[in-house]
Amino acid sequence: MAFSGSSALLLVLLGFAVGAFGTLVGAGGGFILAPILLVLYPHDSAQTLSSISIAVVFFNALSGSVAYARQQRIDLRVGGVLGAATLPGSIAGALLVSQVPRQAFDLVMAAVLALLALWLLTSKPHPPRAPRSGHTHRILIDASGQRYEYDVPMLPGVLLSLVIGFVSSFLGIGGGVIHVPVMSQLLGLPVHIATATSHFVLAIMSGTATLTHLAQGSYRAGDGLRRSIALSVGVIVGAQLGARLSLKTSAPMIQRLLSLALLAIAARLIADA
Repeated sequence: MAFSGSSALLLVLLGFAVGAFGTLVGAGGGFILAPILLVLYPHDSAQTLSSISIAVVFFNALSGSVAYARQQRIDLRVGGVLGAATLPGSIAGALLVSQVPRQAFDLVMAAVLALLALWLLTSKPHPPRAPRSGHTHRILIDASGQRYEYDVPMLPGVLLSLVIGFVSSFLGIGGGVIHVPVMSQLLGLPVHIATATSHFVLAIMSGTATLTHLAQGSYRAGDGLRRSIALSVGVIVGAQLGARLSLKTSAPMIQRLLSLALLAIAARLIADA
C-alpha cells in the first residue's frame, strides 16, 4: 500500500482504533499494530515495520500514561524500577531485528502472541499477597477513592523486565501485552493498576527503542517516518478514549478481550506464513 492522502487517513483511523483498544487493555496497541503492518506491507523488512510499530507504541503509551496519571492509577515506584530494567533489552532488540528474515519474524510473532493468549485464558488472578520479607508493600488510592493494597516481589520483576524489554522491542509490540499479565499474574498488582503502570513502563521502553531505530536510520525506508506520524496522530486520540473506557470495564473482561485479540492475530499470521 503506497503512501498517499487516502492511505494516510486510513492509517490515522487504524491508529485511533489501536490506541483505544491498546490503552483499554494496558498493552499499548503494538501487539495489534505490528501484525497488522505485517499483513498490510508484505514486502517491507521486519526492521522497517518493527521500527514503525515501536514509534507508534511510544506515542500511544505517552498519551495513555497522561490519562492514567489523571486517574492516579500508575504505581510510579514500581513502574520506574521495571521501566529502567527494560532499557538494555529494548536497545538490543532494536539492533538485532534487522538480522531476521520476514518469514521467521512472522512465525516468532505468532508463537509469542498465541502463548500469551493461552496463558491469559487458563490463568486466574492471584489474591493480594500478604506482606513478605523482600517484597515491596504498596498502598495506592486512585482519583475515585478506590484503595489498592498489594505486595510486589521486585527482584523477579526486574529480571522479567530485562527479557520483556528485548522481546517487545525486537517484535515491535511494545511489551505491554507481556507486562500486563506478568504484573497481574506473577507480581500481584491489581489488574487496573497493572494496565496503568504498564503504560508508564511502556513509554520508557518504547521511547528508548525508537531512539535506537532513529540512530540506525530505520525510518528512511518504506515511507517509515510518514507512516509513523499518521498512525501516531490516531493513537494519541484513541488512547484517551481507551483510558476512559477502562474505568467502566471489569478486570476479567479486560483479560478476556486481550486474550481473544492475541489469538485472532496469531492465527492470521500463521495462515499467511
